Amino acid sequence: MDDHTAEPGHRWRILRLVLVGLWLVAAATAWWTTPRQAGYARAQADVLAGRVVAYQWGERWDGDDTARWFGRSTLVQGEKLGPLFVWRLPDGRVRWTDTGDFGQVTLTGTVDETEYAGAGAAGLAQTVRSAGLTDPYGDVAPVRWVVEVISLVLGLAALAVLVSGPAPVLGTRWYWFWLVALPPYALGLLFWLVRDRPWSRRAAGGGLRRDRGILGLLTGLLVALLLGGLRHVLGG
Repeated sequence: MDDHTAEPGHRWRILRLVLVGLWLVAAATAWWTTPRQAGYARAQADVLAGRVVAYQWGERWDGDDTARWFGRSTLVQGEKLGPLFVWRLPDGRVRWTDTGDFGQVTLTGTVDETEYAGAGAAGLAQTVRSAGLTDPYGDVAPVRWVVEVISLVLGLAALAVLVSGPAPVLGTRWYWFWLVALPPYALGLLFWLVRDRPWSRRAAGGGLRRDRGILGLLTGLLVALLLGGLRHVLGG
């Protein structure tokens, strides 16, 4: 009898470890490849030193990378190239600079200034051309698909367990659904795995008052707002 009941619990423990491992991979990849702002001089230095593997021009960032689990801001293209210049380093890190903040450049006529959003963009384009970096123009975050696939797998696995798995004890299914779905970076998923493990022996007891769905909804929204505010204060 003990062996029969231990086998399902063992499978749940393995599933929990797999989910946590996938989360760690997604979180580390997202953190490493998130675009971070750098100065105009740093962009020029990386271009001249041959440290630019790929680059893109854009008008603005659209979206907030805290809006979804491991979401990302999208670089929106404008009618002209720039003013944002985004580049990827050989180790996979991504940097960006706003060339509109820098206008002290000397144009030599090697690029058509009318194609760029300001003198700063045209000046950096001159540096790019002089370094022979016309070919690397392209996707600066090619490994982001790993994060997106893992996010999908985590979401489907959590949904499957909440819907058809053992009933949670410390909270209702709706409570954990909202708390898993709403907080950024899938932090709610980790909280669910640690706090309410329906596959564990300690969850076998009954008689506990479970947290309700409305509490999960409000808590998830509060955590999302707090993390969004913290990111706004501290920066990306």
